[in-house]
Amino acid sequence: MTSSTATFPGRIDYFHNAKADAKLAYGTKRQEMLSVSKGKHALDTISSWPKYQVTDLYELKAMAEQANIAQIYYKDESKRFDLKSFKALGGAYAVTRFLQQHLEELNGEQPTMAQLLSGQYKKQLKDVVVSCATDGNHGRSVAWGSQMFGCQCIIYIHRDVSAGRQTAMEAYAAKVIRITGNYDESVRQAAVDAELHGRVIISDTSYEGYTEVPANVALGYTVMLSETVEQLNGVIPTHVFIQAGVGGLAAAVCGYFWDLWAEQRPRFVVVEPEAANCLQESAKAGKLQAVEGDLDTLMAGLACGEVSHIAWHILDQGADDFVTLSEDAVAPCMQALEQHSPSIEAGESAVAGLAACLIGAQNTQWRADLGLNEHSKVLVLGTEGATDPELYQQLVFGG
Repeated sequence: MTSSTATFPGRIDYFHNAKADAKLAYGTKRQEMLSVSKGKHALDTISSWPKYQVTDLYELKAMAEQANIAQIYYKDESKRFDLKSFKALGGAYAVTRFLQQHLEELNGEQPTMAQLLSGQYKKQLKDVVVSCATDGNHGRSVAWGSQMFGCQCIIYIHRDVSAGRQTAMEAYAAKVIRITGNYDESVRQAAVDAELHGRVIISDTSYEGYTEVPANVALGYTVMLSETVEQLNGVIPTHVFIQAGVGGLAAAVCGYFWDLWAEQRPRFVVVEPEAANCLQESAKAGKLQAVEGDLDTLMAGLACGEVSHIAWHILDQGADDFVTLSEDAVAPCMQALEQHSPSIEAGESAVAGLAACLIGAQNTQWRADLGLNEHSKVLVLGTEGATDPELYQQLVFGG
């Protein structure tokens, strides 16, 4: 493989999705799961929440010039509400939708967002228990939404979730249960216990027979995308590089832009850690494929071994490329963003898309594979800030 002058550390492993077709219509079945019109309800709801603000979209001009591409746009989710992550949009929105439906069953009519926020239903909701498994950010959103509306929350975390992330969830009055297994085992344990104790699972991953709640989680994410389209002011990116765990965010981004821009939609590149590449393995196999083992990666929010079923319905034909990113690319990318003017706070799971773009752009073969050139306009989503402040300090400043 012939390389140009390397300036950014790390490597990618590239796989092109032969099923992808830029001319393929988004279609009714996908629109039933996620669409621009469905996203409008999420925007109306979430924009009414206390402290809602549109997050920044930066142009990373120096990085784009160094990579010899036209533009890199970076959507910065590090200041989303007080949760420092795009996940604030998804889990809490799914809690909202469930509670509205639950109260409609009890009272014969669905409360408005203003009524739910007023606290008038807290007596009816105090014994409702929502639950989920998480790497950190989704659980924090579910806990925050539960506290905001007055129901109980029990969160399951796996052995590798940091103490800092556990404390962040407990700050929103969630009960946190740590298991000894990996993320996928925590998902299964949460589901088993919910069935046993009458809890409601608010998960960001879907499986056979469980799709409505994860679809609502993904619709919450589209608020970020609606904002981005407004901020792009008519520019349609040529590429989107997006990091993935179970694929919920990646599918939301792919589906939203596919529905909105149709044949003009950007080339869509999914980025995963090398040790947790269930989407890439599924694309290679042509069917859902789980990745076993420890799923050990610095990008903790992406440490998932099983693909969300509804995500795959979009990504199976919607994603153009699947790449993995090496661990040594993470800290340098975080450091580069911290040194940007203005400084951008990016957590370890936030930078995978950007790092893969920069690494791909500096290698002759990967550049050709990904269709990157001096006219490319790349969008990346900086999905979290320092959600684990201690780890952030260590990776960015070395202390």
